[in-house]
Formats: sequence, C-alpha cells, structure tokens
Amino acid sequence: MKSNGGAGHTAALVVVLCVLLPGAVPAQHAAATITNPFQGRADVIDEGRSLFNQYCGHCHGTNAYQGERSRDLRRLNLRYGQQAPRVFYEVVSNGRLDKGMPVWKTVLSDEVLWQIFTFLETVQTPP
Repeated sequence: MKSNGGAGHTAALVVVLCVLLPGAVPAQHAAATITNPFQGRADVIDEGRSLFNQYCGHCHGTNAYQGERSRDLRRLNLRYGQQAPRVFYEVVSNGRLDKGMPVWKTVLSDEVLWQIFTFLETVQTPP
C-alpha cells in the first residue's frame, strides 16, 4: 500500500477537530468577500448605465428609478451595507426565480455585471 504522506491522517484530524472543537480550526467564511473590480472608476459609469437600462430597466426602472421598494436598487447600500457587492453579484448571477428575477450568469459576463454595479453605486440613496 502506497503512503499518501500522512495527508489522509491530517484530513481526518481536521474533520475530528471541526466536529469536536468547532473553534479549534478556523472555518472558511460562508460568504467569500466579493468586491467590484471597477470600484471608483468613473470611466465605466456611462457604459454601466446603458447596460443597466438595456438589461434591467424594464423591471428596475430607467436609470434605476423605481418606486416599488422591493425592486428599488437605489437602496442596496441601505439594505446590505458592505455586503451589497456580494448580494448584487449572487442575486444577479443566480437569480431569484421565486421573485421573478432571472438568472443572468449565462447571459452577461462578470465584466458587464460589475459595470452595471458601478453605475448603481452612483445612484444609491444616502443613509
């Protein structure tokens, strides 16, 4: 029998420690930190606005002006704070079919999603 260099024993020990002493081994964050690669880039705002109006405006209003609170994307920062980029990315990528939000990850690239988010950052309702 070929040795795996103790990797199997190490993995088993980690599993045991996680079960018996949950605080003994640092847990991975359930939600990885997701950041906007275009954050602070004014040069992508106009393109983001155009993409938003093309793909999102029919439900979320032209330039994100929507009176229905559940669809008002000007409140992302108020609702989610620092988690707004992660929530945006996950919801837009995976959809919320039960709420009528389609899955966009097969239609729009990550670059397009972040351009749209960069625009949305410019129309957020102040606290």
